[in-house]
Amino acid sequence: MNHSKFSSELFLALVVITVLVSSILISIPEINLLYSTSSFGQSLQQSQNELQSSSNKQVQQTIADTIDRISNSISNSSKIESNASQTQNATSLPTFQHKVSIPDNIVSQKVRVGDIDIAYKQIGQGEPILLISGSGNVMDVWTAYFLEELSKDHKVIFFDNRGVGNTTSGTMPFSIEQFASDTAGFMSALKLQEIDVLGFSMGSFVAQKLALAYPEKVNRLILSGASCGGQEGIPQSPQIVKALSDFVNNQTEDVNSFLEVTFPINWIKENPDFLDAIPKSSEIVLSSTLKKQFDMNENWLSKNWTGVCDQLQRSTKPTLIITGMEDKAVPANNSLVLMDKIPGSWLVQIRDAGHGLMYQFPETFTRIIETFLSTTGKNNGE
Repeated sequence: MNHSKFSSELFLALVVITVLVSSILISIPEINLLYSTSSFGQSLQQSQNELQSSSNKQVQQTIADTIDRISNSISNSSKIESNASQTQNATSLPTFQHKVSIPDNIVSQKVRVGDIDIAYKQIGQGEPILLISGSGNVMDVWTAYFLEELSKDHKVIFFDNRGVGNTTSGTMPFSIEQFASDTAGFMSALKLQEIDVLGFSMGSFVAQKLALAYPEKVNRLILSGASCGGQEGIPQSPQIVKALSDFVNNQTEDVNSFLEVTFPINWIKENPDFLDAIPKSSEIVLSSTLKKQFDMNENWLSKNWTGVCDQLQRSTKPTLIITGMEDKAVPANNSLVLMDKIPGSWLVQIRDAGHGLMYQFPETFTRIIETFLSTTGKNNGE
């Protein structure tokens, strides 16, 4: 049995369990993932006996059979057992250095949307999926491995947000609501209707607003490094806010303090050359735009407004929430709030991963998303 086949079978087996039982938490150290569909109001430390007592006999048997198969697979794969944790924890540099120039080599196009010209790129064929970038990110920062793999079965569309890279700033004030409106207008301009949407960091805030304000535009929702903001969200620590503020406002030359917000310190030490693997781009982001987007993020994460947490309870969109358990930029426990609010949502938490988990573990990140898309597709009863 090879490692990739083992991991894939194990991953799919765990997804089956989480779909069957609405309050189960499964931790599998061998593949460095934590899968959860627990209700936030229930204990995440429920024992197997408690789960069995609250489940019907058919579900009990399914869980038991699946766990037995997992246990047998693990016991029969000692070599995999001894190497898998190291493989997943490190995600070897050659993997996440894979063709780092792919995004920059795709031809950019432009389309007029309201008061701005939006620059965008497309790759692949198939069902479309739209990627919404995070704060200060140009469209070329999506990892090459992720784009290459996803584009094998999808048309992947990604773009520069207002004022970023080759998209103009326009005259409208910057806000999450405006960015959602920009995105909806962009989708209309490209005649995209009811498609899958993936938002990273600030892009996840935009994706939530898009799904709420323009539900006809969204098929399935993928939220990475996300929070529903406001009073029910979990804010950043004062130290993180200061580190980000100092960086954005050019009040520090200590780049490490900013990087440590994005990646766990231990992972940085173990991968000293990781910056070489981050996609490079000829696009730029003006300092004035960085400041505006920083304010947008802080306003969303602050307790000074209601947030969209309760609004998400009316969502009918199949939703995947994926987060790094060491995320400091958007505290990881926000994923539990989101899971509790969005009916039927999936939650995947990745150990040893920070806000930049897609750069740390590109293969795992991609496999999770592909599994969600293939499992919740139109041909699978959704």
